[in-house]
Amino acid sequence: MAAEYTGMKWLERIAAGPVLLLDGATGTELERRGVRASLPLWSAHALVHDPESVRRVHSDYVAAGADLLTANTFRTQRRTLARDGLGERAAELTARAVSLARIAAGDRAAVLGSAPPLEDCFSPERVPDTDALAREHAEHARNLATAGADGVLVETMNTVREAAAAARAARDVGLPVLVSFTCWEGAHLLSREPLAEAIEAVRGANPAAVLTNCLPPANVGACLGVLAASRLPFGVYPNLGAPVDFPDDAAAVAHTDEHTPAELALRARDWIAAGARIVGGCCGTTPDHVAALARIERSGLAV
Repeated sequence: MAAEYTGMKWLERIAAGPVLLLDGATGTELERRGVRASLPLWSAHALVHDPESVRRVHSDYVAAGADLLTANTFRTQRRTLARDGLGERAAELTARAVSLARIAAGDRAAVLGSAPPLEDCFSPERVPDTDALAREHAEHARNLATAGADGVLVETMNTVREAAAAARAARDVGLPVLVSFTCWEGAHLLSREPLAEAIEAVRGANPAAVLTNCLPPANVGACLGVLAASRLPFGVYPNLGAPVDFPDDAAAVAHTDEHTPAELALRARDWIAAGARIVGGCCGTTPDHVAALARIERSGLAV
């Protein structure tokens, strides 16, 4: 990798700047391009049937200016793959996802492995028991480490309990960990647990950064003060509408709001001014949104 990303240099940049640009959505971007992303595999479906489309999405984010790529491992845990009879391919498909991101990244970006909730991101009541969380997140973290990810992005966490389990799993395999929470009404997780409490629960894993993601841009402001008060590097990557299932459960799509790339970038200027060290996008965002964010970062916050 280039000097920018050799070893842990990207970690140094989180602390010292300039701002790191995370990529945007993978699953909804695949769908936008006409690639099948049916449940239960969602974005992992393309790893099996159309890996070249995954690589192209990553490449377009790098071209847009992303410094950090998120490998398409959002649904490569054994639990999800088993629902489609592919549970034994968890390590293989995780490695494929990291490899595709690495090929696209070249010497221009670092590759993070996604470690999401084991169940539905928007259903905290479905979080598995403590033993299952420890066992399954440990397996996924080992797969990411073996695949060669530069770090683990524990993301879209909707309970304190699962966030802590996933962060510990990443720490235990020796990978840098970033932990991101989903907050839809004020500075509270979907479980109604305070964001501040969630950050404290993962502090022992020594996170490189704490973030909030897959939340409406309008709710980011409610979280910024809590993130900053943690005295940890922090970041933001909101969605442009949550993914929901079609009534026939045939696919997951994003109901996007009307944030153009320029409008999202205007909001990001405020987040960076508030101290965000990482900015990017979640569901519904595209390479065009990331390119607009890159212009904000390069121009010293000027639109």
